[in-house]
Amino acid sequence: MNSGDLSALIKGRRSIRSWQDKPVPEDLLLQAVELATYAPNAGNQQNWRFYVVLKRDIISSVASAVQKSSDLMVSWPEAAKLGDAAVGMLKRPVFFRNAPALIALGATQYQSPLDQLLELRGKSDPQAGAIRDWRTTGNSKIQSVSSAIAYLLLILHQMGLGGVWMTGPLQAKGDIEKILKMPAGMDLVALVPVGYPAENPPLKERKPVNQVCEIIK
Repeated sequence: MNSGDLSALIKGRRSIRSWQDKPVPEDLLLQAVELATYAPNAGNQQNWRFYVVLKRDIISSVASAVQKSSDLMVSWPEAAKLGDAAVGMLKRPVFFRNAPALIALGATQYQSPLDQLLELRGKSDPQAGAIRDWRTTGNSKIQSVSSAIAYLLLILHQMGLGGVWMTGPLQAKGDIEKILKMPAGMDLVALVPVGYPAENPPLKERKPVNQVCEIIK
């Protein structure tokens, strides 16, 4: 693949929220996951876990858990203060309920020797505590899973599949972890519903490079 092909692949990917009623071959999803595991990750710990869900009733159960959480939040009196738009967003049906496949990504915590040192020293040394907090800003667990998802979405797109990166469902994190029978110590980090696209969303404008990049010479 030359740079032009790579550019077209990256710029052609879209977040897909509507899928054809067509099953996704298990072997394609496994190929995509395998390639995603080559993404950069903290300390090469590869402490991620991909839960590939093909059973529609389980996907529906996950969607119901998210909907239940949304309904609860809408019932809070504070929700009215956010305005109709915000409340309307919470009331919307969970769109991934009918997704042909769902990939849930979990990860265990990785603590490097430096993290361990800062955890011990930070209890009595404010400077060490500040350094620890600075490093926490770039949580290595989240960064590892995020890099894998970025790879995964491009691979799925190249295969003719479409997915969307979701962290909103974490509002039902505990319930989803139980539904997927995730073990203790494994945290749900994101969901990626997958299928053959039934839509072709337009490209959303990107900010010019000079607005998001600063060259320091």
